[in-house]
Amino acid sequence: MITVVFACVHNAGRSQMAAALFNRAADPARARAISAGTSPGERVHPEVVSVMTEIGADLTGIAPQRLTADLARGAAWLITMGCGDQCPFVAGARVEEWPLPDPKGRPLAEVRTIRDDIAGRVADLVAREGWTRDS
Repeated sequence: MITVVFACVHNAGRSQMAAALFNRAADPARARAISAGTSPGERVHPEVVSVMTEIGADLTGIAPQRLTADLARGAAWLITMGCGDQCPFVAGARVEEWPLPDPKGRPLAEVRTIRDDIAGRVADLVAREGWTRDS
């Protein structure tokens, strides 16, 4: 089982979308995603909850969490999203940076664009690593 950690600063937007999209796309017997932040917010941004609900991904009730050594232990991948100098280090993990704008406070149309960008990146990662669900 491969674990992919998606990390951003507040764990309230980009990383939450990425983990939800990843877990829908990847074969759960091969890979799973978790999301975390270096300085977690109080809740997932309402605009993120809204655009994810549009595609059938319910993020209501999901609480942002801190990226800790225990949480990341054994992760094979760390994908960071715009956390700059605050990006975490996960020993032994392959690291990829996805420079994406923070969706907080943006109009829904912009948040949809960010969501769709993340969805494309997730689909590409899942396909290139061979984690797709069997039909």
